Amino acid sequence: MASGLEDLFGAERPGEPDESAGELRRALVIAAHPDDADFGAAGSAALLAQAGWTVRYLVVTDGSKGSDDPAFTREQLVATRAQEQRDAAAILGVADVRLLAFTDGELVYTRALLGAITREIREFRPFAVYTHDPEPVIIRNAFVNHSDHRITGLATVDAVYPTARDRLNFPEQLADGLQPHKVRELYLWGANEPNYHADVTAVAETKIAALLAHGSQFPSDDEFIETMRTRWRDEDGRSREDFRRVVLFR
Repeated sequence: MASGLEDLFGAERPGEPDESAGELRRALVIAAHPDDADFGAAGSAALLAQAGWTVRYLVVTDGSKGSDDPAFTREQLVATRAQEQRDAAAILGVADVRLLAFTDGELVYTRALLGAITREIREFRPFAVYTHDPEPVIIRNAFVNHSDHRITGLATVDAVYPTARDRLNFPEQLADGLQPHKVRELYLWGANEPNYHADVTAVAETKIAALLAHGSQFPSDDEFIETMRTRWRDEDGRSREDFRRVVLFR
């Protein structure tokens, strides 16, 4: 039997869908590249899956720039990273992975990108969406926020509100049988001022295992593993994922 969110997350936990109103226990994690979802939200995804939610990953780009290894052709890298993402998702209990396959490193904000993400939201009808915070260019004075991350985050925020909600946005999707959808909660990772901290201690090793599934990107040595353990450990020794949480009006 699936555990409740309070049992899994503790006091600081995601909202619960109103199933009597037709809301579904579904979460959509939208990431720019293969492995981004696992850095940003793998612990939360694993806990939601344990609670009986259906979690889907949506990867916006093809990951075709993400290697310095001359042995990889572009085609080999795209295929390898797609399979690595599927393997990582399986470790977490994520139900499936969708790939939009926009070119890595060349993502621009277009109506086509917005429409593609809107279509995925309308089709899957998630209660919660997790994605990159689009606002920071520099994160905590330590990381440059990749332009693909910023564009993916911004297009996702715009798809959540207003385009997935409003009937007259992308009316061709209505003709395909996709009805408007209201996302209830939005979680942004990579935020400089997070307001929500998910305790993922129980699945911290599962999160690391998911990252190690991306063998083209990360070593499996002890130094990398310990670096990852330290990265998400707070002053109390707990592991957490930090988000900017937005609870949208009903």
